[in-house]
Amino acid sequence: MEVTSANQATDHPGSEEQSGIDIDILRVMEMIPHRYPMLMIDRVTNVVANVSAVGVKNVTINEHFFQGHFPQRPVMPGVLIVEAMAQTAGVLVVHTLGADAEGKLVYFMSIDDARFRKPVTPGDTVHIHVTKLQHRRNVWKFKGEAKVNGVLCSEATFAAMILDE
Repeated sequence: MEVTSANQATDHPGSEEQSGIDIDILRVMEMIPHRYPMLMIDRVTNVVANVSAVGVKNVTINEHFFQGHFPQRPVMPGVLIVEAMAQTAGVLVVHTLGADAEGKLVYFMSIDDARFRKPVTPGDTVHIHVTKLQHRRNVWKFKGEAKVNGVLCSEATFAAMILDE
């Protein structure tokens, strides 16, 4: 269970963000139930409880979805980028709520204003910025942005409900 302190965690030089903690892949897998092939984040950095987090996805040509999307020009499916946003938000929620929330299921309730501006391709490192907009009981709403080298690739606003199994 490695959670380490971070100084200014950023995805590109000159970026100023509130400093938070880093969470490695082993701890991510304790916090959310997703596994291969649906685990879409490799680590989460700059986690500030009840505020924001940055998920990191290292995209490689070995990803299962590139076999069919598209073999001649591999592009990460937009729905999987939105899933990476949701998983990053899930880690933020568990970090905020504590150990009692670990492994709980999270269901999408809505995805609004999704925009896909630039393709994500093999070799890219995607930084998934999520910010909590609202929280009422077991419903959470977030703004997500996926960036490669500081350039916005995708964005969406989404809501999810956290349930016990």
